[in-house]
Amino acid sequence: MASASSGPSAVGVSSVDPGVSSGASSSASGIKRPMAPEVPCSSGMPIKKIGHRSVDSSGETTYKKTTSSALKGAIQLGITHTVGSLSTKPERDVLMQDFYVVESIFFPSEGSNLTPAHHYNDFRFKTYAPVAFRYFRELFGIRPDDYLYSLCSEPLIELCSSGASGSLFYVSSDDEFIIKTVQHKEAEFLQKLLPGYYMNLNQNPRTLLPKFYGLYCVQAGGKNIRIVVMNNLLPRSVKMHIKYDLKGSTYKRRASQKEREKPLPTFKDLDFLQDISDGLFLDADMYNALCKTLQRDCLVLQSFKIMDYSLLMSIHNIDYAQREPLGNEAQHSVDTRRPAPQKALYSTAMESIQGEARRGGTMETDDYMGGIPARNSKGERLLLYIGIIDILQSYRFIKKLEHSWKALVHDGDTVSVHRPGFYAERFQRFMCNTVFKKIPLKPSPSKKFRSGSSFSRRSGPSSNSCVTYQPSVSGEHKAQVTTKAEVEPGVHFGRPDVLPQTPPLEKISEVSTIPDPYLSPVVGETLQMLTTSSTLLEKLEVEDS
Repeated sequence: MASASSGPSAVGVSSVDPGVSSGASSSASGIKRPMAPEVPCSSGMPIKKIGHRSVDSSGETTYKKTTSSALKGAIQLGITHTVGSLSTKPERDVLMQDFYVVESIFFPSEGSNLTPAHHYNDFRFKTYAPVAFRYFRELFGIRPDDYLYSLCSEPLIELCSSGASGSLFYVSSDDEFIIKTVQHKEAEFLQKLLPGYYMNLNQNPRTLLPKFYGLYCVQAGGKNIRIVVMNNLLPRSVKMHIKYDLKGSTYKRRASQKEREKPLPTFKDLDFLQDISDGLFLDADMYNALCKTLQRDCLVLQSFKIMDYSLLMSIHNIDYAQREPLGNEAQHSVDTRRPAPQKALYSTAMESIQGEARRGGTMETDDYMGGIPARNSKGERLLLYIGIIDILQSYRFIKKLEHSWKALVHDGDTVSVHRPGFYAERFQRFMCNTVFKKIPLKPSPSKKFRSGSSFSRRSGPSSNSCVTYQPSVSGEHKAQVTTKAEVEPGVHFGRPDVLPQTPPLEKISEVSTIPDPYLSPVVGETLQMLTTSSTLLEKLEVEDS
C-alpha cells in the first residue's frame, strides 16, 4: 500500500468549520474580531497545495490526484455496499480476530453482479474491522438504516478548511457525521487501538474522545485514500462565535495571521489567555462532571502512550446572538429533513460529560442544543461545544526526538510534544484550573449577616475570649461566649454542651462601655448592668475601708 507522506495530522476537526458564517464575529469574552468574508470552496481562487490536497484552476479539490466529487461518490457507494452486506451476517459477540479483518470489493465503472454501474473511474473499496465497527455504532444507538441515510441519501458536503497536513473533511447532509482523510500511519495506529478502544467504550460510552464509526480505504489511480467516520462536534445549526484549539502548552500556541483571516479562525492557548483570562464559569455539578470526564479520558490516552491531543472548543454566545440583527445572516435552524433529532447517543458535549442519572438535576439537554451552559466574566450566557481531538499521535521515536530538540531551544515543559504522562497532567491542570472554573457560590443572607455581625472585644491582656453574635432561626438574638484556640486546661473548645469558664467581674469591668452598633439591645443592656454593678461594688469597698 502507498503510504501518505504529509505532515503530522491526527483524527479530529481542529481546523474544521462546520458553522462557517460571514460577517463580524465576537468572542465569548466580548472581544470583537474582524472576520474575512466567507470564500466558497468552488470560487476558483488559487490555493496553495497542502499535503495531498490541492485545488485546480476550476476550483475542483483533488486529493492524491482524485477529484473530490469522485471521492465522495466512491465513499457513498462503498459504504452502501458494506453496510448492506453486513446486515446479512448474524449478530454475535466481537472476537479478537474481528479487529484485524479487512474486507475488499471492486467497483468497475460498468458495474458487476455485486456492484452498481457508476460514472467514476474504477476503484476498490476496503472496510476495516466491519464487525467491530458495527458493534461501536450499535453501542452509540446508530441503526444501519440511519447510518446509510445520513451518509448516502444526499451528497456529502465538503468543508473548505483543511487540516495541517491537507486532510479533506466532509460532513453529512444531516450534520451527524464527519468524514476525514487520514494518513497511513494514523489508520494503522487506529487499527492497533481498536481492542483497547472497545474495552474503554464498554466501560464508559460517555467520553469526550472521538467516536469512531468506521474506517475505510478507497483505492483509486494507484493511490490509497484512507478515511475515518466520526461524530460531528460542531453542529452547523448553531452559529459559533469563536473557536479554540487548546493543548495546555504555550510554545508557538498563537493563531497565525493567515488563520486569523479565516471566517471562523481556530485560536490557540495564548489567544485564550489573552481573550478570556478569567476563564469560563460552570456550575459546580457541571464543572465536576467535566473535569472527571477529562481525567478519565486522559488516563485512557496515557495508557495508550498517546499525546499531542487537543481540546476543541467552540463557543456560542447566547446573549450576543440575541443582539445580532436578524438581517445580518440567515438564521440557523435545525434541518427539518432529519427523521430524528439525534441518531447517535452520547455524541453531544452535554451527553458526553453527564452521568447515567444526574442527581438532583433539572437540566434538559435539548434546551441547550447539546452544548454545555457556561458564563464568562461579564455574566454572558454561553454554550460550549467541546471534544478531545487529534488522538492518533503516538509517542514514538520521532516524537521523542522532536521533544528533545525543542527542549534544547525552549523550556521543555512549555512545548506541546511531551511525555504522555506529563502531557496528560498538564492538559488536565490547564483545563480544570485555567479554562474552566466553578461559578462562585453566593452566600445565603443568613450567612452574610452572621459573618458580618461577628465581632471580638478585648477583655484584658491575658484573656482570649470573644463574644459572638448569631441570629437564631426564630429571629431572636442570643449572646454566646466562645474561646479561641489558646484556652485554659479543662475548657472544651467547640463543645456546645460544656459551658466555658466565665471571666471575673474585674475583667469585665475593663471592657469599654461604648455601645457597639452590632450588639442587640439585650446584650448591650446586660453589659451595661454588669459594668455598673462592678463600679458600685468598688465604691462600697472604698467606703467600708
